[in-house]
Amino acid sequence: MYAVIATGGKQYRVTKDAVLRVEKLDAEPGATVEFGEVLLVGEGADVKVGKPTLKGGKVLATVVRHGKGAKVSVVKFKRRAHYLRQKTHRQPFTELKVTTSARAERATLSQDLSHGTQKGRRQHQERARFALQAPRREALRGRAR
Repeated sequence: MYAVIATGGKQYRVTKDAVLRVEKLDAEPGATVEFGEVLLVGEGADVKVGKPTLKGGKVLATVVRHGKGAKVSVVKFKRRAHYLRQKTHRQPFTELKVTTSARAERATLSQDLSHGTQKGRRQHQERARFALQAPRREALRGRAR
């Protein structure tokens, strides 16, 4: 059984006992973290997809450790201008071990109409295409012929 969860602006495919690195979470090592934003649950050919999330689905994970990723160098350079700027960055991460996968028996499709990345934005109703017909040419000429 596997599930797709969303955290830190990314989506992860997780299974039970899987170890994964996510964006840094505010939890101590050894603490249990619950992910309620389960997008998909699947087992073989049986797949439940949320719109956008599965109601009642959750994934529990234990925080293994916090750390920093590999060092990334950023260089800005302009030729003939004596301009050189160098920066480095190490992205913090949290390493998790998934303890329980999504509870598919309780997971049902939610009828939330939000659109994933457009969370919090107002959705305008689509305009009716042919609500008003354009005035005909004869009506404009006054049918004088």
